[in-house]
Amino acid sequence: MYVCLCHAITDTQIKEAVSQGDASLADVKKRLGVADQCGKCAKMATQIIQRQVEIEPNFYEVA
Repeated sequence: MYVCLCHAITDTQIKEAVSQGDASLADVKKRLGVADQCGKCAKMATQIIQRQVEIEPNFYEVA
């Protein structure tokens, strides 16, 4: 599903960005450009990022 209509960014692309190490809206914004124009997608993108971070363990964190 399209999350950011301004840049045609999908939820799958956001989930892939999280898989590649992005853990916040700011990180995904740098990688994909989500929420940098009208900003209407920021809330939905943040929800997708948070859910994906909960699902995928971050192997880069040190215990």
